[in-house]
Amino acid sequence: MPMPGSTPPEEKAKQGALQYAKAWGGRSLQVLLCITKYTLTSISENPLPATLLATLISAQHLRPFQTLPMLFPPILLFSSYLNVNGYKTDAAGLTSAWSAAYLVLARRRKQAFGSKFGVRGITRGATLGLCLANLLGGGVAYAFGEKKDT
Repeated sequence: MPMPGSTPPEEKAKQGALQYAKAWGGRSLQVLLCITKYTLTSISENPLPATLLATLISAQHLRPFQTLPMLFPPILLFSSYLNVNGYKTDAAGLTSAWSAAYLVLARRRKQAFGSKFGVRGITRGATLGLCLANLLGGGVAYAFGEKKDT
């Protein structure tokens, strides 16, 4: 005897393949969105991406010293400091905003096709990729995260 509220197996068998696929697809989309939100939030609430981005920016702009891009690493390191002290949502927003600013600044410089595959080109590509990941993850974490009351 089936339990009340559950569907007997013979009724499940009567359900068509298209109806089953449609029901499964709706749930899988919700699960996928939830997993994506959780992944982006957990990545951006970690102090490592901001520290890694500060390291990559320093590696590119320290020799020869360039003043404007070198303003970004101290702010990103401060964001890591905030993150370690428990202000994860605020640190995610700060990292996201300054990553977007650096992404805009770095995209203005044009790079020849041949120099994209050298050490500097690969470092620049990794920096821009990490900026984009910080922008997306930090934005999601800041939008959906809970703020700590002081």
